[in-house]
Amino acid sequence: MKFTRCATLLFALSCPAFAADTLPAAPQAKAVSVVTGATPESYISHPMQRDARGIWSWTSAPLAPDLYEYFFNVDGLRTIDPSGAMPKPQRQVNTSLILVPGSLLDVRQVPHGELHALTYHSQALNAERQLYVWTPPGMEKMRDPLPVLYFWHGFGDSGLSAVAQGRIPQIMDNLLAEKKIVPMLVVMPDTETDAPGIVPEDYIPAERRKAFYPRNAAAADRELMQDIIPLISQRYQVRQDAEGRALAGLSQGGYQALVSGMSHLDQIGWLGSFSGVTTETVPNAAVSAQLAQGAQVNQQLKNFTLAIGERDSVTGADIAGLKQQLEQQSIHFDYDAYPQLGHEMAVWRPAYIKFVQKLFR
Repeated sequence: MKFTRCATLLFALSCPAFAADTLPAAPQAKAVSVVTGATPESYISHPMQRDARGIWSWTSAPLAPDLYEYFFNVDGLRTIDPSGAMPKPQRQVNTSLILVPGSLLDVRQVPHGELHALTYHSQALNAERQLYVWTPPGMEKMRDPLPVLYFWHGFGDSGLSAVAQGRIPQIMDNLLAEKKIVPMLVVMPDTETDAPGIVPEDYIPAERRKAFYPRNAAAADRELMQDIIPLISQRYQVRQDAEGRALAGLSQGGYQALVSGMSHLDQIGWLGSFSGVTTETVPNAAVSAQLAQGAQVNQQLKNFTLAIGERDSVTGADIAGLKQQLEQQSIHFDYDAYPQLGHEMAVWRPAYIKFVQKLFR
């Protein structure tokens, strides 16, 4: 099974279409459909038609440039595209991706930064860990220390999520080429610590906010302060002041950014939560204590950004509660609500793009 862009893609990058067809690998299947959309609320099932050769096909309407999610339903069995080149980075892979060119997500002919995979021993977790670092082009010739953005992915995704689905390397290359951001490092840790007793798959959904999220956030915070920030300082010439350090994340990663940011406010100058879990549903004493000191938060943070899809049924209440709390404490913040969207990358990539252009100026 695979998706192939139709020929119109070559001539109309602003509104291409794509087609789906299966290899003749399911000749006995009774019903095959391709399901598009990023959330259960936005899933649309498109019945595929089988021709005389036993090949199933479906062609979409024109699509705007973006990175889209899809999967196949074969007689009730959900499956990824086995011929697709872009599986979604997940801990249990069940979704495929397809890029429709024409946006900041493209690999353009611009100066390219480098993507480094760093493997290290975490003293905090007593485990071998890996993270990814995007470095700007020409970094080796830069004399001044660089600021750093630490960015965490969401629940269920893998450490490669920010790279492959978030498209952070391409976004940063293109924004820097357009002079819309300043040179910086982007560090992408694995949000899941997988420490003993804190493996996400061991928790049923009803127990995640009660037990898993707070335990994992505490472990990840220790890893950040004891291992990751020292590692980045050792490997790269980076700024050590609070205004040279930003934290952000999406969904579970947004909770991580909030917990670590508020727990170490004196070391953070910029904070972003995109559809993040908050203390509205996962209490944290350090965060609550810090948010009660609105004047101190305003003095320390250069920017505090919240973003949410208006139809987000996963963390909509979390962000709404945090927004109300910030307003009550007179804490300055930017708020971006994305109409007609839910808990999905169609919110998080634009939110990241907007947030990163504010940083370190």
